Amino acid sequence: MEERDLKIIEQYGETDSELKTLWEEHMLFERQLAKFEGKTYLTPAEEQEMKTLKKQKLDGKTKLAAALDKYKN
Repeated sequence: MEERDLKIIEQYGETDSELKTLWEEHMLFERQLAKFEGKTYLTPAEEQEMKTLKKQKLDGKTKLAAALDKYKN
């Protein structure tokens, strides 16, 4: 995440509930993925869950970028 984006989130996150929610979800996915990435071996179920989390994170990041674009203009 760029420094500019983080400043926008910090500035408008309290008043824009959508932006705040998307940021919190993004950070949650980051923490969940970090748990998997710290393991040396993943079970097939864990691999599948990690793939799902990555897709959800990407989808959320796209939505977060769209929400941030409102404030960049």
